[in-house]
Amino acid sequence: MGKLTANQVKNLVEAGTYEDGDGLRLLVKPSGRKTWVLRFQLNGKRREMGLGSYPQLDLKKARAAAYENKIQILNGTDPLAKRQAEQAAQREATRRELAQLITFEKLAADYRDAHGSSWSEKWRKGWLRKLELYAFPTIGKLSADQVDTKHLIKVLQPLWSTKTRTADEVRGQIEQILDAARAQGLRTGENPARWRGHLENLLSRHEKKKARKRVHHPALRWQDLPELMRTLNNNPSHVSVATQLLILTGARSHMIRLARWDELDLEAGRWSLPAERMKTREPFAIPLAPEAVSLLKNLSKFGTESPYVFPGRGRSGVMHANGIRNLLHELGYEHITRHGFRSTFRDWAGEKTHFPREICELALAHDERGETESAYSRSDFFDKRRELMDAWAVYASSAPVRPPQTEKADNNS
Repeated sequence: MGKLTANQVKNLVEAGTYEDGDGLRLLVKPSGRKTWVLRFQLNGKRREMGLGSYPQLDLKKARAAAYENKIQILNGTDPLAKRQAEQAAQREATRRELAQLITFEKLAADYRDAHGSSWSEKWRKGWLRKLELYAFPTIGKLSADQVDTKHLIKVLQPLWSTKTRTADEVRGQIEQILDAARAQGLRTGENPARWRGHLENLLSRHEKKKARKRVHHPALRWQDLPELMRTLNNNPSHVSVATQLLILTGARSHMIRLARWDELDLEAGRWSLPAERMKTREPFAIPLAPEAVSLLKNLSKFGTESPYVFPGRGRSGVMHANGIRNLLHELGYEHITRHGFRSTFRDWAGEKTHFPREICELALAHDERGETESAYSRSDFFDKRRELMDAWAVYASSAPVRPPQTEKADNNS
């Protein structure tokens, strides 16, 4: 060291690198800003470490800082790695300190406010009410980072054998909230509320299987679907179009109601739904048959400032939750439900096509592959599902099959 003097350092204005010796150098930027850098080599690797800016760090202090770091280097310690570790530890301590101030109750309310703008008021209250009853007494005052598996067991165990469906809904809510907290940097590590590979090993799978036993919604026979589609096709209302899309896509009714134009690629015939819009909490793409694309293109001609495909006048900004049901009732189909169309599709696919069962189930966003199988087969079989949905749309749009007319008997015969 010793190539530079205090006056030189003070008066240097030309951009460049000025060596002081033993790896210490002064960098002068075109802006005039001056910074000290220490170059060193450790374990065969060349490193550069910023020491600070001038004049906060003058020549004397820069040399002292360089000397202290060189001592560490001689002892085999990487001062840059050490400093980075200390900074990371400080950031983590700050994160934890801030995270401690935000309770699970607050995170739950924030999640509801962020995602519940399209929910009905009744659903918003019910969503939070379940947490108030079953989760908040145990974890409400904890921070997201403090919630762990033992807390989940304490919340869920008392309900699991008597109210398994409710318990699983609460578990799913907690999982969503903790995932959101992790995305905000408020917790780290695995989600203790996850089912696969975790809680499934601690809570009875048999009880969950019983609770998840499929409810058979009143459904239209697939043989009667073309007749309904013809009736709907003669009705130009937005609700009728929504009902036809519900049938042609195999989607759930809330997926249709909340459909956004920015999710749709009509040229590619693809409807891409983000994870937060799916029951499985995984993003999902639905192939749109030409008949579905035609319906949507006709809608887009009318234009609207709303981002939703089916806007409404209520607080949610979308079509009323009972719009499709009310239309079906008006048409004389009081005996079926909106969700039942998924059963109609599944029965038709099973009886009239040769598509593999897993393709038919994936078309309904039911991934029944096991965890191991899913890990190796990550495809969503979009192209095969497109073939299936195209065939479904062709059938649904076909001419209704009329029962044969019985000729009246001839009285004279």
